[in-house]
Parts: sequence; structure tokens; C-alpha cells
Amino acid sequence: MTAALADELAALRVVWQRDMLHYTRDRLKIVVTLIQPVLTLLVLGAGLSALLPSGPGADYRTFLFPGLLVMAVQAPALSAGASLVADRQAGFLREMVVAPVRRETLLVGRCLGGATIAGCQGALMLPLAALAGVPHDPATLALLLGELAVVALAVTALGTLLAVCIQRAESFYALMSMIVTPLAFLSGAMFPVSGLPPWLTWAVTANPLSYAVDALRRTITARLPGPVPERLFAGPRWGGWQPPVAVELALLAGSGAVLLLWAARRFRRTG
Repeated sequence: MTAALADELAALRVVWQRDMLHYTRDRLKIVVTLIQPVLTLLVLGAGLSALLPSGPGADYRTFLFPGLLVMAVQAPALSAGASLVADRQAGFLREMVVAPVRRETLLVGRCLGGATIAGCQGALMLPLAALAGVPHDPATLALLLGELAVVALAVTALGTLLAVCIQRAESFYALMSMIVTPLAFLSGAMFPVSGLPPWLTWAVTANPLSYAVDALRRTITARLPGPVPERLFAGPRWGGWQPPVAVELALLAGSGAVLLLWAARRFRRTG
């Protein structure tokens, strides 16, 4: 390993460690971030389970759980961009970019830190799998955690790109508040995709988070003891064809890589 590469990796590790220290020291924020998805599962899930179709070992709570996992990851992943905006306002970002390392390294470190934090938030939701009727054997939980890592990286790359492109903090926070709810509600996280009007179906199909929710949901349903209601658990389709889980995860990973490269290129120019 060359000295230059060692310096880049050391800088990336330091940036990642800084984000992780901030995360682990703010325990109240960790708990508060989890309250909404937990209450949604316990209250909304229990209330609607009796109204929607169910199958052997699968009801609305089983349907809802993958969406809540994605929502638990989405908020801290997008917050990585908010952290970058805050560092720019405080002047800390300017101190970082004068370090004798590539700017792209610093940005990748921030993105990896945000993705790790988001993945940890999703992992904290996994113990609730039993309450949702989701198989909670080690193999299933490991698969779900791996898929959440892909989702976390893709969403963090989106938040980082927006933070790099939008210089004004007020504009960034306004945009975040505008896109967070549509991304979640148009992903099939809260309601079935089947039966939607055509214009909403197109919106769900174009939303990358739809494939994150569907990949997690199909991973779960493949391990349930019996068939599940097709109307409730149907995912996004391309002209009647439903992409396999591997294709959905590859789409998310590819989208995250493209967004991160785009953000790194913009960051190299602007900082």
C-alpha cells in the first residue's frame, strides 16, 4: 500500500469515526427516531390487521414491517446531508477540505458514516420482527440487515448529493421536508400497490424506495409458512413483469453509486 493511499484511507476512517461518535453519544436521538415506526407497527398495524386480507402467518403487520424498516433507515440516511449542511454553516467543512487529502475521500467518509448510522437504526428495528409475525431466525435477519445496508447507502448518497448541490441551509431543509413523505408513501410501505390508479402506479414504479420495500417484503414472505394474499403483498411491476430481488437490490446499489459519484464530482468543484 502506497503512502498516499494509506493517507486517504486514514482520512476516510477519521471522518467515519467522527460521525459514529456523534451517533453513539446522542442516545436520546436514537430512541426518539425509533418511536414513530414502533408506534406505527403497534398501533396502526394492530388496528388495520383485522380490516385487510391475511394469510397463514401474514397480516397487515407483516406487510407493514418492511416499510417501517425502510422508514427507520430513511430518516438518518437523509440526515447525513443535513449534517454536511450544518458543517458548512459552522465553517468546519472549510477546515476539512484544506486537509492534504482528496475532497472525494472526505465526502465518501461522510456518506459511509451516514449509511452506517442508518443501517444501525434499521438493525434496532429487527427485534420487533416477532411482533409482526416475521420469521426472526438468524439467517432471515442477516439477509434483511444486508439489504438494509444497500438501502442505507443509496438513500445516504441521495441526501449527500442534495447537500452538495444546495448551498443554502433553508433551501435544503425545505426540500427535505417536501420529499421525505412522498418517498415513503409512494413506496408501497403503508398501503398495497395493487389497485392504485394508473398515475399513482407510475409514481410508485419510478420511486427507488419501492424496490427497497419490495425486496425486504419478498425476502420475508419467502420464509413464511404459507401463501400470502397477492393483492396485499404485490410489488412494483414493469409492464406486468416483477423484477427479482437481486435486480431490485442491484438497481438500488447502482443508483447509490451513481449519486455518490455525482456528489463527489460536484464536491470536488465546490466544497
